[in-house]
Amino acid sequence: MLLHGLFSSAQMNWIKFGHAQKLADAGFEAIMPDLRAHGESAKPHEAEAYPPGVLARDVVALVEALGLHDYDLVGFSLGARTAARAVIEGLAPRKLVLAGMGLEGLAGWNDRATFFIDAIDRFDEVKRGDPAFYATSFMKTMKIDRIAARLLLQAVDDTSARELAAITMPTMVLCGEKDNDNGSATRLAEALSDARHVAIPGTHMGSVTEAALGNALVEFLGDGR
Repeated sequence: MLLHGLFSSAQMNWIKFGHAQKLADAGFEAIMPDLRAHGESAKPHEAEAYPPGVLARDVVALVEALGLHDYDLVGFSLGARTAARAVIEGLAPRKLVLAGMGLEGLAGWNDRATFFIDAIDRFDEVKRGDPAFYATSFMKTMKIDRIAARLLLQAVDDTSARELAAITMPTMVLCGEKDNDNGSATRLAEALSDARHVAIPGTHMGSVTEAALGNALVEFLGDGR
């Protein structure tokens, strides 16, 4: 199961640049939900549709609805936060991939959420050179529903170092070598009981476009299969 990043979609994160196809060619079935308020999924404007931890709950519900047992869980950025929370909530994938994520990113969501909420609130005022420029540009490209996105941003839980003890399955922390958006990938791998850090070319957004991302997924998930 592949979980995309913030303001993205399964199509953008996993299909457009060939990562899902590489997994399929290697014999995997790629299940790629659009997260709540993203892509083709519903984008409700009611606050009650976004209780704390709703994305992790959605993933747990999907795994249960599909009756998955022998499966792997992969997340990029917001998807990595969601995957980690879903494991803490009780999911037990065979292997886990936390991509575009560092230790500080899991525990420091409030600061990241504040940045993106500010970008939404200033959406029509942001110009090139503003720290929020690339975020608002990507929102425009993806035609993000800003009301739904703003509500969702307030519903993501932080993950403490103590909670990481629940993540015991083999884990790959996969990050662009120039990606520091969510903190230190090396420190995240060190904080987990059975993890390896793998660096690929690119920045946070740029790493998604790299063939190395799909190659790393196939190598890690296929190892020992």
